[in-house]
Amino acid sequence: METIRRTKIVDLLKCRDFGTMVNVKGWVRTRRGSKQVNFIALNDGSTINNVQVVVDLANFDEELLKQITTGACISVNGELVESVGSGQAAEIQAREIEVLGTCDNTYPLQKKGHSMEFLREIAHLRPRTNTFGAVFRIRHNMAIAIHKFFHERGFFYFHTPLITASDCEGAGQMFQVTTMNLYDLKKDENGSIIYDNDFFGKQASLTVSGQLEGELAATALGAIYTFGPTFRAENSNTPRHLAEFWMIEPEVAFNDINDNMDLAEEFIKYCVQWALDNCYDDVKFLNDMFDKGLIERLQGVLKEEFVRLPYTEGVKILEDAVAKGHKFEFPVYWGVDLASEHERYLVEEHFKRPVILTDYPKEIKAFYMKQNEDGKTVRAMDVLFPKIGEIIGGSEREADYDKLLTRIQELNIPMKDMWWYLDTRKYGSCPHSGFGLGFERLLLFVTGMANIRDVIPFPRTPRNAEF
Repeated sequence: METIRRTKIVDLLKCRDFGTMVNVKGWVRTRRGSKQVNFIALNDGSTINNVQVVVDLANFDEELLKQITTGACISVNGELVESVGSGQAAEIQAREIEVLGTCDNTYPLQKKGHSMEFLREIAHLRPRTNTFGAVFRIRHNMAIAIHKFFHERGFFYFHTPLITASDCEGAGQMFQVTTMNLYDLKKDENGSIIYDNDFFGKQASLTVSGQLEGELAATALGAIYTFGPTFRAENSNTPRHLAEFWMIEPEVAFNDINDNMDLAEEFIKYCVQWALDNCYDDVKFLNDMFDKGLIERLQGVLKEEFVRLPYTEGVKILEDAVAKGHKFEFPVYWGVDLASEHERYLVEEHFKRPVILTDYPKEIKAFYMKQNEDGKTVRAMDVLFPKIGEIIGGSEREADYDKLLTRIQELNIPMKDMWWYLDTRKYGSCPHSGFGLGFERLLLFVTGMANIRDVIPFPRTPRNAEF
């Protein structure tokens, strides 16, 4: 085959240099045709759109053509011509074809619809489908948007440790990291494991959040964000939970709860706008195939100002709904940690736009949140979205040493792990705020996918760590 420089299909489809010779490489999606001419739909992952390769059968060897099946990888030299059919502006009249990799008939992605459950079983091949190609291109774009957003506003990207000896949320649902022989653990007289010979000389875990270290960084660099994997060992087999997921956590010195809400709203709108501006073909495909209201919902979030609602008022709205006959699966009362059905009622039925819920009861929130004057509530904020429920959780942090210490003691959090965190309240404490956004929750919203396992390449969930 003559060597011509490869053109990516995403660029080729914009090309209008008809009559020139081009080279494309990619995977065959379909091949159809008559006795004289075949049409190959070729995709190389650079775009949701295929390029059509027109093959005049008289010019090609029959044995070669037999190898061009769905899933095969080919290189094509041909003439770029204006497309006769509708759908695309340009197509390729094949002059030379080389088969780079054959694909036999056991290939599971034949031309028919596949269920999401089936595709999870072949997660190593699902990126080749239109759906997952779109999802993973959007995933990349959202990561770029996040870095751009913070960089443009003078934030510094700060890397917090993945292996840690502190439990940020006090949740206790952490994966342990060890080099010890689990079949032969040394224990003391009380039956507690002795970690002296372990790699770190003490119990270590995978992080559930980079927030505490992020707060340290904010008191030095002013405004930082973390963006990395976090791990939760909770046995939640739901469409919204993963054991390994990615988190974005900005932390900003001198921001109060209102600044925090402004930042969260601006941030999430920026990301949604980026998806519409930079991934429109992929978003439109997902809109047309999966979720007919997706684009409308994305545009809706950009148009509206988010509602800012104290928890106490939110509970009252929900109680009124119950009084009027609305049925919730879980009970509603002041002090309850709202379930996602309650969050979605406020967003989808009552206000019909995103809601930022504030001033939660301190009992249901983490130890580091700033307490309000009423002694009952804290300056927490949860951003609630249609179809998802909570997408962001954050707060103004408690900057007062004594109040923070009291709260840590009330909750029996082991002080040996927290001395360094308390130091920030001892040495030049300042008001500061931050929040955490689960990256996959953002992706659920932007792609319209129904299950969080379908927005990460290789999901890690209870009893599942394949590939």
